[in-house]
Amino acid sequence: MTKSFDKLPWIARLLIVIFFGWIVGGVYRIIKYTETKKLSTLVAGLLGLFTGIGNVVLEVVDIITTVLGGGISFFAD
Repeated sequence: MTKSFDKLPWIARLLIVIFFGWIVGGVYRIIKYTETKKLSTLVAGLLGLFTGIGNVVLEVVDIITTVLGGGISFFAD
């Protein structure tokens, strides 16, 4: 499922992360956890969804990694 998001054009991913990053980042990481089974990915996804500070920090990091690297990559391995 995350592969379909990763296949979107770069500008589409950037716009989604900018406008809906507060939920997309957390959901992306939780879905990525089901694919990779890395606990750090699940924890980052849950913190991103359910805490205010984690949400803001991950959204800023997701925007930066999308601009520089083309997609959500921090704690989403």
